[in-house]
Amino acid sequence: MENNEQKPQSSLQEIIKQRYEETAKLKAAGVNPYPARSGSKNTAREALQTPDEGNVTVSGRVMQLRLMGKAAFAHIRDFTGKVQIYVAKDRLGDEKYDFFKKHISAGDFVTVSGHMFVTKTGEKTIKADSVNLISKAIRPMPEKWHGISDTEVRFRNRHVDLIANEDVKEIFVKRSKIISSIRKTLDDMGYLEVETPVLTSGAGGAAARPFESFHNALKMQLYMRIALELYHKRLIVGGLDRIYEIGKMFRNEGIDTTHNPEFTMMELYQAYGDVYVMADVFDAVLSNAAKAIGVEKVVYKGKEVKVTPPYERVSLPEAWQKYVGEDIHNILNGRDFNRPALIELAKKLGIKIDEEESGGKIFDAIFDEKIIVNYTNPILMMDYPTAVSPFSKTKEGDAAIVERFEAFVCGSELGNAYSEINDPADQAERLRDQARQKAKDNKENAEIVDVEYIEALEAGMPPTGGMGIGIDRLIMLLTGQDSIREIVLFPLLKKLD
Repeated sequence: MENNEQKPQSSLQEIIKQRYEETAKLKAAGVNPYPARSGSKNTAREALQTPDEGNVTVSGRVMQLRLMGKAAFAHIRDFTGKVQIYVAKDRLGDEKYDFFKKHISAGDFVTVSGHMFVTKTGEKTIKADSVNLISKAIRPMPEKWHGISDTEVRFRNRHVDLIANEDVKEIFVKRSKIISSIRKTLDDMGYLEVETPVLTSGAGGAAARPFESFHNALKMQLYMRIALELYHKRLIVGGLDRIYEIGKMFRNEGIDTTHNPEFTMMELYQAYGDVYVMADVFDAVLSNAAKAIGVEKVVYKGKEVKVTPPYERVSLPEAWQKYVGEDIHNILNGRDFNRPALIELAKKLGIKIDEEESGGKIFDAIFDEKIIVNYTNPILMMDYPTAVSPFSKTKEGDAAIVERFEAFVCGSELGNAYSEINDPADQAERLRDQARQKAKDNKENAEIVDVEYIEALEAGMPPTGGMGIGIDRLIMLLTGQDSIREIVLFPLLKKLD
């Protein structure tokens, strides 16, 4: 509410029309409601740290304006916080106070100069010597600044959401701190940040449907990247021994609380490393990110989660034996699934499946319903079937199991890591297997063997550890948000009719 005087209710369009007319009149009178400079010298936080009688000049958006005849109180807010201002007619003079009363509304930006004092209620306040309008808001802000709660409205009007809901702004401040922390952790560990193409000639590195594009000049089909892996391994071959990249991935698939068509991923690779080195790096990344925003426990998916180390490392074959009741090798046949045994197990466990689905999807259904539900705090699930791990080295003496972990919290995947394959013949065959499975799942032709990548492996790649971490999901965890839309500034939304 702009002030405590009773005003007739006006429609939004009437208010917009009135304010455009008001700015036109101000311009005609020689007052610029949109000057080029603010004249600000202090932030709101600095003003609150200034001793009594100290002079300050602060710019910000007007909040909670309260007019009381010959005086007014309001708060102005900038990125650092908000500070109260006291505007009195006997201090500003009749003309300037009348201008303030007539033309300054909640939502406008102003620059206030004056000195600090403490009110009778104990609040540090700027006693204004001058108030200058520096940007007139045409659209009114949410009524009474109580905020907006409808999520669809919030996401479509994120600028208003950030103005009205201080806690929303704090989420994105934390997001920035978390990403900065990840960069610092990896930089301090000797990793080099790199950039690789977003537009690619082939969609490789993962089994996901890409977004397609077309380059007119080159007359060639292009795809927006679904992963970073293949380019990164080529850099390892080239002698960049420790690399990472934080960037956007694009997958033309479903949208839900944990999936957005574009999302932020971090991938890193370390020559002469392995999955166990990656586990140590994951521990450092997560623990330092939690420390960067000062959290030890969060409420995530309705559960209290401890986000400080140590993080448990669990053997998947051991967990399978414990919660499914049999040796995981019973459903495996070399580097493929024993489909009859896998289907029979799903039925035995009462898990509803489509027998025509891929072995990987049936395996995932059992894993999701019987294994991962038993863990709440962050864990590293180690040692996966070769059948679902096309980029990972097999364990010595067991071709059915690979050196891989996935990081989970409350059933949600945070990261994925491998001891990477560096045998070009083995990798080529794994990629052909993946292409055939993708074609079967999507009922379409698919050939995702990256010939240039195989040729790079043929030049020789040392033993290497690799890891990917979903930055958005990590931020969801550390900020206690159950929907990815809450931690993405502008999530993709269906177009309104």
